[in-house]
Parts: sequence; C-alpha cells; structure tokens
Amino acid sequence: MIKFMITAPSSNTGKTAVTCGLLSLFERKGFDPCAFKCGPDYIDPMFHRSVMGIPSNNLDVFLAGEDGVRDVFARYSKGHDAAICEGVMGYYDGRTVGSTEASAWHVASLLDIPAILVVRPKGSALTLAAVIKGLAQFREPSRICGVIFNDCSEMFYRTYAPSIEEESGIPVLGYLPHMEEAGFESRHLGLMTAEEIEDLSERIVRIGYKMDETIDVERLIKVTGWQEGPSGPAWETPAATTSTADTIMESIHAPAVTLAVARDAAFNFIYEETLAAFERAGAQIEFFSPIADKELPPKTCGVYLPGGYPELYGRELESNTSMRTAIRQAIAGGMPVIAECGGFLYLGKKLTDETGKEWEMAGVLPGSSANTGKLVRFGYGHISGPEDSLILQPGEQLPVHEFHYWDTTDAGHDLHFSKATGARQWDFGFASATMYAGFPHLYPAGQNGLIAKRFVDAMRRFGNREK
Repeated sequence: MIKFMITAPSSNTGKTAVTCGLLSLFERKGFDPCAFKCGPDYIDPMFHRSVMGIPSNNLDVFLAGEDGVRDVFARYSKGHDAAICEGVMGYYDGRTVGSTEASAWHVASLLDIPAILVVRPKGSALTLAAVIKGLAQFREPSRICGVIFNDCSEMFYRTYAPSIEEESGIPVLGYLPHMEEAGFESRHLGLMTAEEIEDLSERIVRIGYKMDETIDVERLIKVTGWQEGPSGPAWETPAATTSTADTIMESIHAPAVTLAVARDAAFNFIYEETLAAFERAGAQIEFFSPIADKELPPKTCGVYLPGGYPELYGRELESNTSMRTAIRQAIAGGMPVIAECGGFLYLGKKLTDETGKEWEMAGVLPGSSANTGKLVRFGYGHISGPEDSLILQPGEQLPVHEFHYWDTTDAGHDLHFSKATGARQWDFGFASATMYAGFPHLYPAGQNGLIAKRFVDAMRRFGNREK
C-alpha cells in the first residue's frame, strides 16, 4: 500500500491542510485512503474525517506504547490502498525537551514509513536547502523522502525548487499556493473543530484539486516506495495483529450494555480507538447531546463525558435542565461515569464562559470553573491512586494527557498526577468505584484495553443491579 507521514520543521506550517488536500486528491483518483494523526490530538482527525467520512485514528507512543501504535496502524489501515499519517509539532519533537520519544519521527520509524516535509518558504530561499538537508541528516535514517512547499507562489517554486533540491538532495514534489481555503482558524485548544466550519468539505476538495495541478503525484508515490507489480498495483497491506486486548475483550460473550457517549458541539474530543475499545469490552455505544437531548438513551448503564468546548455553550447547557437533572440523578444512583476535562467541568456547579457570564452546570461535583487566560497544566503524565476505583487499583499507573485553560475551584484530590518529565506532581480528581472525573484525558484503548474493560464491567454490575 501507499503509506507516508506528512511532517514539518515546526507547528503552524500547514500540515493539516496538506494532509486533507492529499486525502481528497487520493480519494478522487480512485484510491481508498485512510488517515492517522500522531500524538494526543482530537481536532485534526475531525478534519480528516470531513474528507473521507470514515474515522481517523491516533498514533500516540506515550499513551498506547510502541506495540499499541503498530496495532492501531495495522488494524485501521487494513484493506485500504493508502495511509496518510499527519505528524505532530516538529518532526523530531518528542514528549520531553531533548527527546525524540513519541515524536513523528519515532512513529515513522516504528511503522517503517517514509516522511514528506511541509515547509513554508516565506523569508528564505536557498537557506531552505540547509534546513531540509539538516533535518534529513539529523537522525539516521531520517526517512525524509520529499518536500512540499506550502503557501508558496508559482514563481518562487519554479525559481528556487531546482537548486533547493540539488543542494539538499531531497526531491521537491511540488507546492500548495496561498489559498484562503487552507487558512483554518484557531482558538485556545488548537484549530476550530471541523463542524464549526460550514464549508469545510468543499474547501478541502478545492485544495485537493489545486494540489492535483501543483503536486507531482506520480513522483510522490514513487519516492514513498510504492511499486506496481507486473499484474497491476501491488498493494502491500499490513497484516492486522492480534493484541492481548483482542484476547481479553473478544472473549466476552455477555450481552452488550448501553454506554451513553456525549457527542455534540460542546463535547467531541473522542479518540476513535476509545469507542472501539468500549465496544470490544462489551458496550453498545449510544450517542447523546447534553445540549439538545432531554434524557439519556434508554437502558443506559454508563455515561462517558469527553472533553470539548463546553465553555462556548454555557447558555445551551444551562437551558437543558432536563438533561442536567437526568445525569445528576443517574450518577447519584450509582451509574458509572467517566468525565474528562470539559466533561469534568460539566459535572461541576457552575461554568464561566469567555465573556465572564456564569452558567449553571450539572451540580454533581462541588467546583465552579472559569478561564485562567493561560495554559493551566499541559502535557503527558501518569496517574495513580491509593485506593481501588473505577479505573485504577493501588500500585498501578496509567498514562494520560492534560491540556486546558479553564480551572476549577475544586479539582478534587482522590488521585495523583506525575508529569512524564518527573518535574511536577499534584493530587487531583474525583474517583470511586463508579466514577472517574478530572482534567486528564484517558486512553481506554491502551494497556490492553484495561480501562475499557473495567468501565464496562462496572456498567454490567450496575445493569444487573437495576434488573
């Protein structure tokens, strides 16, 4: 199969626009592409899905482990003709300063796939050759096999591309000119979500058509290592692996139990692998909207409240008194719940929006939240707890990621967070036999699906009690 990584020297170079444009282009040319995103990113995969209408999966070495990353790639690329992976930050930037661990380069190395650099040429010319050559020689093998210029004029490309390619030794595969369609807006947690951009699909299609004119697709396919056999395309589809998670989860024969998953404009930071892990553990996913729906889905035995942007929808969330009451009563009655970041804020007493207006929330937890104007806590870490709880047992550590600007007057203290660097640690969260609520985002697909299995087991116990 055709497979490669889209990467860059740094963030904000247009990786997402180039990735989505190529996905659209490959799809129109008759390939069946799939997409992946390196790192703990929820928003970029939404953009990928807007192109193909199929899930885009995350490749996160810290959260999933090396074997987990290989498994995710093999599982979700199986049967596709092309797999395009979007990198994270700069190509070699890892989870700590001075480390390449969990970097895009680390992922490309694990998966044995080539990488294509996206470079903005503004403000330099031949110096770009030095930058590209330096990146290509920084680690061996670098896997860098080509360059695409982004936000680049046709004149610059035709004038400088030949000499840059000659001096760097890396093929320049084409360029994407300045396009208003490629200027995706950002806010405090990254790009605006895909559903907030009304004409996103049409914009990406136009990017794809333009790239068909300005990118040498045949050369791109050639330099990434795909070869056509004597009988036609020789698709090299990775074999799906059988992980311990499959062994644990697919041996479950008990009837599925209903898991209500919040998914709407306010709550949409969900890894596709998380949903799959819950399903393999025995859950039947039913989506609901805390903004629009009045009740939880019928026969609900557990609630998953992911992160998102509840601070943008305070009025709507407060207005839906029926849903706030339903969730409060369900949790009070012992229904298992996982509430991460934005979902955690929703369970609090009040939420202050960006304008300073305060809104009533579910009132399950004691804290009220507001914008701090800066990143409160950010990065990878491990969580642990002194007592048995819904997702943790004493002596265990689970990898998580945290990223938020809003903070609360009471973040809880039932669990312990240690930064991956070891530099900081603190107590946080609310944990019990039926609850996990805190800022850190979990990765239920990791650790052989341990979190998913424990959560669904608790749901099943709740369901049996209710009968």
